[in-house]
Amino acid sequence: MNLFDRVLNSVNIFKNRDVLRHSYTPENLPHREEQIKQLVELLSPLLKGGTPSNIFIYGKSGTGKTATVRLVLRNLEEVSKKLNANIAVQYINCEIVDTAYRVLATLARRLGKNVPMTGWPTDQVYEDVKNTIESKNLKLLVVLDEIDKLVKRAEEALYSLTRMNSELENARVCLVGISNNLKFKSFLDARILSSLSEEELVFPPYNAEQLEDILKQRAELAFNEGVLEDGVIQLCAAIAAQEHG
Repeated sequence: MNLFDRVLNSVNIFKNRDVLRHSYTPENLPHREEQIKQLVELLSPLLKGGTPSNIFIYGKSGTGKTATVRLVLRNLEEVSKKLNANIAVQYINCEIVDTAYRVLATLARRLGKNVPMTGWPTDQVYEDVKNTIESKNLKLLVVLDEIDKLVKRAEEALYSLTRMNSELENARVCLVGISNNLKFKSFLDARILSSLSEEELVFPPYNAEQLEDILKQRAELAFNEGVLEDGVIQLCAAIAAQEHG
């Protein structure tokens, strides 16, 4: 008997288990319609030859910030390809990529440059990124998730990216920063604040009713019919609202 026989012969409760993963982004996000609309409006200049403001997105953990950004950017990339708008979107998690050098090196490598993750002068990597963007006439949208982690350790990265537009002729760089800390900007140096030209979006916590809608949507996609007992989703929503509301 194979060790996996019992698992293979058991009843499968899942319709699509991947729906429950943290990285999953649904086609629509209940109760974030207004934030989606605002973000689309703020980013729309990219599709019309303009330069959008930098955008800071705030809200407690579990308020749909990253999911909203991913959904909007997925749609932006789809439209960009249809219009040949030459937009490049790069998502960076600043809890992992947490130094100025690593942010710039990550961007350079994703743009096709052979840059090591350590060892070069940071200014050299900056020039590589800038020259590559310019040569490709790109509109580069850089999403810095958990941006407060980067600022606490290496705010020079943020300064480098905010000043790049002043050195570009045709290409453009736009930043979207996502933070759980509403006071994040208080950590910023004055020279960075003066160069940001930012817009802000605040994501309020979900209440229990909203969380119930979200969990129902996810459960319908994830589980086979009849798997969850009555009241399970309501209980989970109530607990989550107490923890994150």
